[in-house]
Amino acid sequence: MAAPAKRWTILWAAIGLALLLAVWQLIAMATAEKGILPVPAKVLASFGRSLVQPIGRYTVPGHVAFSLYRVFFGYVIAAVAGTALGLTMGWSRLAEAIVKPLFELFRPIPPLAWIPMGILWFGIGEATKYFIIFIATFMTITLNAYRGAQKVDPVLVGAARTLGASRRQIFFAIVLPSAVPQIFAGLQVALSSGWMAVLAAEMVRSSEGAGWIIIRGMEIGDTTQIIVGMISIGIVGFALATLMRWLEGRLCAWNRQGN
Repeated sequence: MAAPAKRWTILWAAIGLALLLAVWQLIAMATAEKGILPVPAKVLASFGRSLVQPIGRYTVPGHVAFSLYRVFFGYVIAAVAGTALGLTMGWSRLAEAIVKPLFELFRPIPPLAWIPMGILWFGIGEATKYFIIFIATFMTITLNAYRGAQKVDPVLVGAARTLGASRRQIFFAIVLPSAVPQIFAGLQVALSSGWMAVLAAEMVRSSEGAGWIIIRGMEIGDTTQIIVGMISIGIVGFALATLMRWLEGRLCAWNRQGN
């Protein structure tokens, strides 16, 4: 049953892609005189060339590598800090009372709003880009870790206390393992958010990166280059999401089996 279902999924995905290309072709043909949208063949050919011919100083894989480095740098720091803070808030009532109001105050502020402060604090170098990625991922990771720590079965905690377990033992033996699926869900969403924020991060004086391809295309009025940059961001984002789902399936299989 699984194999036919998978074949149907692939078939419908192919049909959806074909419809997208058809609509894209029709819109491009209808607006050809204004040059609003290049035809798919032109964009795909340009994308193929950009894999071996540089746009600026680097090819598309080179630009993507710069963007991935920036995203992972900010993401790893956010993962460590956000998980620690979220678990602390979820496990300690004192920490929750002190930190949660401040967290809820800052959580609605979008990453773009932090760009001016990032420039003032860190200048226009790489540190500001890392900061924007950090902000785009930190809130999601913290919130999911917090919710994961709160969802721990109180019966298990009570039983552990009855048996004489210390708070440290309860945290590492019960709270942390129970929160892992929720933490991993937050890490998955946050990675996608960080990758989407790379364009905003690379608006701050960049000469390379997938976001720079789009920004440079906008500056020179090259719609084809803009779409090439968008495609590269979309492909890598899809690959990252797929990788995270695979890792979740491998690392959290025990949780699904337990359900």
